[in-house]
Amino acid sequence: MVDRLVNSEANSRRINNVEQSFGSSGQPLGLPGRVLVGEGVLTKMCRKRAKPRQFFLFNDVLVYGNIIIHKKKYNKQHILPLEDVKLDNVDDDGNLRNGWKIISPSKSFVVYAATATEKKEWMAHIRKCVNDILALRGIRQSTTVDSPVWVPDSEAKTCMHCRKSEFTVVNRRHHCRHCGIVACNACTSKKWLLPLQSSKPIRVCLTCYQKLSKEATDNNVTRKYSSVMTSGDNRNSSGEDSSDDDDDQFRNGGSEQLAINDAHFQSYD
Repeated sequence: MVDRLVNSEANSRRINNVEQSFGSSGQPLGLPGRVLVGEGVLTKMCRKRAKPRQFFLFNDVLVYGNIIIHKKKYNKQHILPLEDVKLDNVDDDGNLRNGWKIISPSKSFVVYAATATEKKEWMAHIRKCVNDILALRGIRQSTTVDSPVWVPDSEAKTCMHCRKSEFTVVNRRHHCRHCGIVACNACTSKKWLLPLQSSKPIRVCLTCYQKLSKEATDNNVTRKYSSVMTSGDNRNSSGEDSSDDDDDQFRNGGSEQLAINDAHFQSYD
């Protein structure tokens, strides 16, 4: 079915509509051989809370963005190559149900579907696309270290590194980009270049910094990209990197929950 849609007018029109919905903030999506397999709203677990995000599944990439106007406009476009994507089930926990992890070298996170059926359909379609692209390119998934799934802010009342420092307006929460824990200023006072996540050095906890430093020394890699930050640095957890978690411009004349409950996976294959 996907092969039949490659050169179809309907597929080209759908991809153009997705591209236009991101406006000038998005990257071009109309590449040769690309097919829009399906789309829908999933609840993404962000740093501060769970938020609705629009997801577009193509035969080679997974694209998602913040919802500005429901089913019409999106921003903060993120593109994950499917050849790197792995899925891992998440058990139901209270009101957080029908979830799974989307794991990749550049970004990893948890999403939740509206129903168990939606979860099953999403995961099946993603896995099929991943398997198909790997087979088509004759490759195996990279063994490169994947990015961590961040621990939500709400799950850390005190620093998860030193186990004693409480968070305040001055001593803010920060995430280690190597292991995903929430830690205080002092415990994330170092940066390291993780090129699959960012072009600039980003925050890591002291334990990960020591581990990465040792690995670099053992492999004779010059640590010219590491840097020290002051403990008084009060920038948010995302540092210099833009993040879809930092602001939420969802506006559709209704509540976020209504949009989520009304969502479904729309398949085109």
